[in-house]
Amino acid sequence: MQSGTLTKIVLTWLFVALIGFHDRVLEAGQSPDLKPEKNKLEVAIAATGPLYLPIFLANEAGYFAKRGVTVNISVLSATASAQALLSGQVDIYQGGTAIIHANVAGSDLIYVAASVDRSTLVLFGQKGLTTFDGLRGKSVATTSVGAFGEIAVRKTAREQGLEIGKDIKFLYHKGPPDALSTFLLGNADAVIVTPPQSEMARSKGFPVIVDYYERGLKIIGPGTGLARAFAQKNPNTVKIFLMGYLDAIKRAIDDPAYASKILTQSSKITDPKLLEDSYQEGLKSWNKDMTVDPEAIKVVLEQSTVPKAAEIDPKRFFDNSLIREVNRDYASKLFPGQVR
Repeated sequence: MQSGTLTKIVLTWLFVALIGFHDRVLEAGQSPDLKPEKNKLEVAIAATGPLYLPIFLANEAGYFAKRGVTVNISVLSATASAQALLSGQVDIYQGGTAIIHANVAGSDLIYVAASVDRSTLVLFGQKGLTTFDGLRGKSVATTSVGAFGEIAVRKTAREQGLEIGKDIKFLYHKGPPDALSTFLLGNADAVIVTPPQSEMARSKGFPVIVDYYERGLKIIGPGTGLARAFAQKNPNTVKIFLMGYLDAIKRAIDDPAYASKILTQSSKITDPKLLEDSYQEGLKSWNKDMTVDPEAIKVVLEQSTVPKAAEIDPKRFFDNSLIREVNRDYASKLFPGQVR
């Protein structure tokens, strides 16, 4: 064989090998040119449970760390999240409406992704209370002021011709476990919660008044919220966070046993049936295409008690540019045919 031919063969094989290596790097999410501007992230979440499972799984499986970012996760109430983001104590907040309320009040906090965009809230009544109209003159246990539980009930009340404060009273709590506890003790006539608390109430035989997932209520909860300036200063770091999150969704779908293990660790759920039910709730809710839908912003603005909030352009509250890049370059490979 002539030396020139041999050289061409060797070069061809090297080229093929490099292409294969590049593809494997992309598939592993380890793009050589994606360097984080910030190597440690403080990430706060609004609660635990299946809706928040991917972030715990991503951290435990090392999906952030393998890209050079260390993530510290803490649970933070919605009322404290905006201030924590503005002060720099927290870099990213995985939560619900707090970002919208803070933005309405003048803070430049935005969503850059919607890890869940359809509500899993369920409104339960005490036994014998099965209709929304039956809530007239009664109380509903929910979480913090302005959270999605309140938003959902306000929306339904308006549709039913009922007035919050006059016909229905809200009982506010720090989080879903406290709201459920009030309800189980008989100190509230109804409760609106997400998994795993909704599965706990269901398992005890309390009647469902409204299942908002079945209603198709669009929400962002939890969504990835941060200061706009942080995203502008640290775009690669944010994209690395989103890629790790997507890796976790893929793993949670493909490896139920591992997902259930992490769910037990993070949420302290040990009952096998409750664990399986909670996992299934997550499975139907995790958003593979995490672009923010303006309709999910609009529903919050429409139920806001702030004058003229409903007139604000929903586009003010989010920036899809980073998640669109991640979807194009990464998620489309993780979930071919499902994400573009």
